Amino acid sequence: MSLFTYRAVDAEGAERAGTIDAVNIDVAITALQRRGLVISAIDPVEAKISPWSRIAFFDRVTNADIVMISRQITTLFEAQVSALRAFRLLAVEARTPALAEKLSAVANDIQSGATISSALSRHPDVFSTFYVNMVRAGEESGKLDETFAFLADYLDRNYEITQKAHNALIYPAFILLTFVVVMGLMMTLVIPNLAVMLAEVGQGIPIYTRVVIGVSNFLVRYILLLGILLVVAGVVLYRFSATPGGREMFSRARMQIPAIGGIYKKLFLSRISDNLSTMLKSGVQILRGLEVTSSVVGDAVYEKVLGAAASDVKGGLPLSEAFRKHPEIPGIVVAMLKIGEETGSMGHILDTMARYYRREVNNAVDTLVGLIEPFMIVVLAVGVATLLAAVLLPIYNIASGF
Repeated sequence: MSLFTYRAVDAEGAERAGTIDAVNIDVAITALQRRGLVISAIDPVEAKISPWSRIAFFDRVTNADIVMISRQITTLFEAQVSALRAFRLLAVEARTPALAEKLSAVANDIQSGATISSALSRHPDVFSTFYVNMVRAGEESGKLDETFAFLADYLDRNYEITQKAHNALIYPAFILLTFVVVMGLMMTLVIPNLAVMLAEVGQGIPIYTRVVIGVSNFLVRYILLLGILLVVAGVVLYRFSATPGGREMFSRARMQIPAIGGIYKKLFLSRISDNLSTMLKSGVQILRGLEVTSSVVGDAVYEKVLGAAASDVKGGLPLSEAFRKHPEIPGIVVAMLKIGEETGSMGHILDTMARYYRREVNNAVDTLVGLIEPFMIVVLAVGVATLLAAVLLPIYNIASGF
């Protein structure tokens, strides 16, 4: 199917303009003529694709794309535009060829009789299990426009808080990497020349200078072996992290890191609360919400916790009691859920917790960023001062001896 724009005159002589879906231009003309329109112009609509989007890095579907699509679908549904026509229009205006292809495939499936949720489920690399289940709940409740609005808001919140947590770690990682590279160059290029000069002079060398020279000699001799070992260790760790046991081990280790571990815990608790709250508002049952959330939470430890909780809830246990078994779920969360169960306001309680943990993550990240900069400055200053002392003091002693 293709989309065509047209200009025409109706039986009363009024000018009309719009778009029409058809297999080809001849079918489009025939369909318009059957409506009693005299066509003055008709043209195929081509997707607006930048040459840069042909590059693989740019030709990908981002979280921002899905947020925008969800908001556009909400607007189109509120304007009484059919699902087929909505996805055709979105495919035409897609930012990248990959996104246009996905949306066109969804439209084709809808035209073949598939529901929107089943059409979206055929593209799990773009539309997550959570997204598909939310749309399915919207179809069952007849509130698709509200569901897509919920999805857009949820994805916006989730992306913002995740990016803030990740961005907080980029600056110290960059500074640390730069420091390691500079120190490595000093140790392998500058210190060996200093050692040769000191050996030729024959003067006594301070103990800390001898230590630095010893480290330098070790790096120069075994730098290739160290590089190979690091690469092998990296590959082994990467493959191990892809296994269920490895994912859980790295997840638990990440949460034990001082300061950073607490941010990750709050991030995942915020995500769990937000997921469950959004799904409950859309009519998804709590058991299905737990199963879906476990697949999209993004952490092996909490995935295991949610899976176990889902099994307990399926066996008849209240959610608060199911979560009480797991130390990863704070007591305040269990207490709040129990109140929600007793008052019948689980959705509101989960929404309150999601907002609370979002604020906690934001505050923790701001505090961490404020503390990291002076801490990194002190660490770098000590490292640089130690290296300079090891290099300059022997040179000063030699100059003083003449």
